[in-house]
Amino acid sequence: MTRAEEFEELRPLLFSIAYRILSSVSEAEDAVQESWLRYEASPTQPASAKAFLSATVSRIAIDVLRSARVRREEYPGRWFPEPLLADPYEDPERSAELADSVSMAALLLLERLSPLERAVFVLREVFGFGFGEVASAVGRSEAACRQLAVRARRHMDAGRARFEADRQEREELAERFFDAFREGDVDGLRELLAADVQLVGDSGGKAPTWGKGIFGVENVARMLAAIVAPLVRIGGVVEPCEVNGQPGAIFRDRDGKVVNALTFDILDGQIQTIRAVINPDKLRHLGPVADAWAVIREANQARRRTD
Repeated sequence: MTRAEEFEELRPLLFSIAYRILSSVSEAEDAVQESWLRYEASPTQPASAKAFLSATVSRIAIDVLRSARVRREEYPGRWFPEPLLADPYEDPERSAELADSVSMAALLLLERLSPLERAVFVLREVFGFGFGEVASAVGRSEAACRQLAVRARRHMDAGRARFEADRQEREELAERFFDAFREGDVDGLRELLAADVQLVGDSGGKAPTWGKGIFGVENVARMLAAIVAPLVRIGGVVEPCEVNGQPGAIFRDRDGKVVNALTFDILDGQIQTIRAVINPDKLRHLGPVADAWAVIREANQARRRTD
């Protein structure tokens, strides 16, 4: 097998590691490409391509994350990860860890960790690397990595939801949600939302959003019902799909361009948080991006014509 063939076989794993460390599709893809360049340029063939490339992409991602954290601290408004529609890496033996670790809620918890803690947690807890491999990847001793893993696990466990719905329950609730949403059914939406539900958006200051958010079942239900009718009236489409391993949807304008990506957390049989990524810079990997301001203006005009 050539180096190029080995790399292509490992590409899904490398991307999945980098995305969980960086929470960015574009940055993860860049880290994977840089890993290939270093692998191609290596004068000797590593004993294990997987170990070499996993360590390389982890180190690159750690360095990128260190600079990214400064930018995120200065980010206007709420910051969410770039939405991921499909994780390219599959491992039946670690399917639960892989699915849980890519959710928006989990990635936001990972943001609380230092870059080293985050990399150690991802390699050890998500992908099951041995501590020797983790130590080699992050350039620390095994003992130090064990301490980093303990701290990271403690932070992650402290922030996890009390009870999360299983996949079937999530899918059934999501189906009911989108039925009520499309119909603008306030009562139907109200039944599915937690009393303290939040509707929050990440616009990066480049698209319309709801300020700090909309809170409470009544406010969120009415806002959701008010959004959909004008959007559909101007040819928009709500396309339910899995976003970061959770129920979600892509909103498109009449030309099929992406307006935003939405996902929600389900807790105790109700929707607790609805997150919308509206920043066009975080949507470009999903396809052509719409002018969200223009879509909102047209939707508002359509609503006024029918009032």
